[in-house]
Parts: sequence; structure tokens; C-alpha cells
Amino acid sequence: MTNDYGINLADFKQSDSDTGSADFQIALMTQRIKHLTEHMKDHKKDFASRRGLLRLVARRRKLLDYLKSKSEERYESVLKALDLRK
Repeated sequence: MTNDYGINLADFKQSDSDTGSADFQIALMTQRIKHLTEHMKDHKKDFASRRGLLRLVARRRKLLDYLKSKSEERYESVLKALDLRK
């Protein structure tokens, strides 16, 4: 199930019914962040969406920090798979 942003969410699931793992949540947030970033390119004065985007980025950063503290290997694999900077 690859979307327009090249993210296959099934790759980040720990099991078939997984929707709550940090890996999956980070992938889902990255998908939403990319969508909102494209939206902001067309609608520069949409400050409500800008605020939502900034909150989403901060939430993803917190989850990435949590994942790094729990499992360095999973953290590195998520960064590489989603093409994120540290």
C-alpha cells in the first residue's frame, strides 16, 4: 500500500494488526507532514495548517527520540527508510 509520497506503511508494522508502534506512527506522521508541506506551498497564508504542521513535526521528533532511546537499530532503519535527517 504505497501512497503518493513513496511510503509503504506496511513495511513499518511489527505485526499485521500493528497501528501503535513508534515505527508505524513515525511513518504515518511523515506521510501527513509531506502532505501538509505540499499544501503549504500553495496556501502560504494558511496559518492554522502551518501550526498543525509544526506540532506534527515536534510530535514526530519526540517519537524519534523515544525510539532512539529504546532501540538504536530500529531508529536508524526508520531514518533510512523514510529518508529523514538526524
